[in-house]
Amino acid sequence: MTGRDAGTAPVAARPIVFVGNARCYHTMDWYRTVRALCPGRTILFASDLIESEGHVRLVRDDDVIVPLFNVDRFLLSGQSAFGNLWRNAVKLLAFPLQAAGLRRLRRRLPGAVYHAHTMYYMFVCWLAGIPFIGTPQGSEVLVRPKRSRLYRHFAVRSLRAAQCVTVDSVAMRDEAERISGVRPRIFQNGVEAEALGKARCAGVPRDVVLSLRGMTPLYRIEKVVQARNGSAARPDLTFIYPFWDEPYRALVRRLFQPGDRDLGRLDRREMMDLLSRTGLVLSVPSSDSSPRSVYEAIFAGACVAATRGLWMEVLPACMRARIRIIDLDDPAWFDAALGWSRETCAVPYEPSDEALEMFDQRRSMAAVVRTLYAEPLAPG
Repeated sequence: MTGRDAGTAPVAARPIVFVGNARCYHTMDWYRTVRALCPGRTILFASDLIESEGHVRLVRDDDVIVPLFNVDRFLLSGQSAFGNLWRNAVKLLAFPLQAAGLRRLRRRLPGAVYHAHTMYYMFVCWLAGIPFIGTPQGSEVLVRPKRSRLYRHFAVRSLRAAQCVTVDSVAMRDEAERISGVRPRIFQNGVEAEALGKARCAGVPRDVVLSLRGMTPLYRIEKVVQARNGSAARPDLTFIYPFWDEPYRALVRRLFQPGDRDLGRLDRREMMDLLSRTGLVLSVPSSDSSPRSVYEAIFAGACVAATRGLWMEVLPACMRARIRIIDLDDPAWFDAALGWSRETCAVPYEPSDEALEMFDQRRSMAAVVRTLYAEPLAPG
């Protein structure tokens, strides 16, 4: 900060403080893209999670991280349903200290914009009494409030406390409005269109059949493996995933055939290289909002077999043409999708102007900067 009072600085120069999980690809991408779009502006990332539970460290030396009572050292070494419960218990005990840390940060940066990513950090900002923008995840709006009245209570309070709520799909917008009366604004997280374009033009055979969603029951990875095992082609499968449940992963691995590859969580360069060789991506979750990894696969030139979702209805025609909707109850879906993908991938994917406008990360984040970070928002 300069010696000048941040509260009286020009609005456009107000600091931005992201509040979230520094182990999350999506949130870190959002933070770094905004930093690139706003050179010279103070942009910080306040977090309580950096590296734990088997996650690859995402934080780089040039990231400006403000610790909020880091809980990494109290968590288990791997990921599981019990580990999730344990993490929630630890964070429940820690959140008053984290809220106090945010209040101290606000005294240092009284004019800052605070943007909380995921419902937990929205709740911490609310408890701290800090005006904030909130961005919940899909399951935090579409799934969890239906399973727990207590969770729904705090989710509704957090949504109502935000000055503004952003989501990435119509389904999330409509459900958030239904449960809380708050109507969010829709912004796509976006994809690295330029880097994915290089993967799309790599000119290597597209012979990889890939599962890239989370290795948890929500994403029904076992259905993919079972369908492959019952198919005529029986191609080898490759698995990558940003997070996992250890008992569920063990269950899925028992269904593998010898040539299957479990690569776990890849860094960005490794993922781009894999997508450049992928012909078919498989995505069959029981609930979905706006799957960024699916969009990345399409922009990299792959085809996608997916269960039906509302997110498909707003896609540009060029992206929709790379998706085959499948019915898990159809025993022939896997072979049909594999044959379709080989024919479709023979024609290189070229994103339309509409697709770039909707999903290019820099364009999407530029709209966020113009809309949310440039002018003061009305009190929530």
